[in-house]
Amino acid sequence: MNTIFRKSMLSVAGLAFAGGVFAGPIAAHANPVDTKPVAVAVQASKPQGDQSHIGLNDEQTANAKAIIAATKKAGLPERAAVISIATSLQESKLENLGHLGDTNDHDSLGLFQQRPSSGWGTPEQITNPEYSTTAFLKGLKQVDGWQDMPLTQAAQTVQVSAYPDAYAQWEQQATDLVTQHWNS
Repeated sequence: MNTIFRKSMLSVAGLAFAGGVFAGPIAAHANPVDTKPVAVAVQASKPQGDQSHIGLNDEQTANAKAIIAATKKAGLPERAAVISIATSLQESKLENLGHLGDTNDHDSLGLFQQRPSSGWGTPEQITNPEYSTTAFLKGLKQVDGWQDMPLTQAAQTVQVSAYPDAYAQWEQQATDLVTQHWNS
């Protein structure tokens, strides 16, 4: 491969990476997404890949219910709650995490592992389940076509995670939780 061309391509890749790292929590939504329309429902399609499941304690169940309540308050459908809960299952196992010291990912906090340094809010706000869910949903609403895209793509567009496909494994448990608690 031509040295100049290779260096040019590496520069473009570096700029793209840096743009993703420094642009903030929802920057990735700017690129159009080619998706097939599907019916909007609690579960837009069969969950992708192998599914994970964890037993929930009372605190985790309360956090799932808080996510559902914030989704309803925002006037969004059940699918938004499924995406939110699956995201929280991946990020924190539905635990409202404080600072974890050296094991922490930068300054990530709360149910969604949102970062104050990335503009998600103050530590006190981010560790408030209603606030953190509302912040996540605000980002989700800015993603064109989020209702029709695979869960992991919608979650990743908001979260900009180093593990973009990891959200998919929680879709079935999130769907089950929303089905169980949406009308309770």
